[in-house]
Amino acid sequence: MNTKSDKLTAPVTRNRGSNMFAIASGKGGVGKTWFSITLAHALSKKGKRVLLFDGDLGLANLDIQLGLMPKQDLSNVISGRLTLNQVIVDFPEAGFDIIAGRSGSGGLANIASSRLQMVGDDLALLSANYDTVLMDLGAGIERTVRQLAHNAKTCIVLLTDEPTSLTDAYAFIKIMHADRPEIEIKIVTNVVNSTREGERTYNTLLKACQGFLKISPQLLGIIRRDTRVREAIRSQTPLLTRFPNCEAAQDVERIAESLHNGINS
Repeated sequence: MNTKSDKLTAPVTRNRGSNMFAIASGKGGVGKTWFSITLAHALSKKGKRVLLFDGDLGLANLDIQLGLMPKQDLSNVISGRLTLNQVIVDFPEAGFDIIAGRSGSGGLANIASSRLQMVGDDLALLSANYDTVLMDLGAGIERTVRQLAHNAKTCIVLLTDEPTSLTDAYAFIKIMHADRPEIEIKIVTNVVNSTREGERTYNTLLKACQGFLKISPQLLGIIRRDTRVREAIRSQTPLLTRFPNCEAAQDVERIAESLHNGINS
């Protein structure tokens, strides 16, 4: 694990933010960080240069799930001591880069809008050095979540079949659509017992979006319930490393394939 202050000095030409994906949820506990890590790993396996940004301000746990202890993190950027580029950490075990947050930091959770906009703008500029940037956002509809998502072209909303997850996902989509009607919203149903159950969950959300918001978010993928996920999290090891052939791993790799095809089209 290394911090790279001179990371990727030859940027790739592309529209600013066009390769940035915000990963969000209406409520916590739906597996958003685990999904973000696994998706980053799956895209890396396809040869993509991936940056995973921990945008769960104040409750960051990306580094914990990966068993990392980075010397520098987002708090050093917020304080002005380092640039965003200087806190990038490589994770060679899975082939992608990370910008870690800091769990329990009130300074990050209460960051001023101007400072957060600076971080978002810097991340959008940094995205030119990568094929894909994934932003693991905090749960809910708070100002910081919406502001960090501002530069993303696509927002992936993760939900389960729990009623509160559905209603909170709808609330998030409603507010995000009002803030940025041009953003592309995609849905992933997680921890479902079958593909059919995942489709039913998606269709419930879709009907609400069509009926009240007049939009039709696309179903990006369905992730089946898999006990191996919890085992991988407990061992602080990426699922695609520990259990690469389990059902959940296969499901996320299918989602990565769909994104890969979309990015290249």
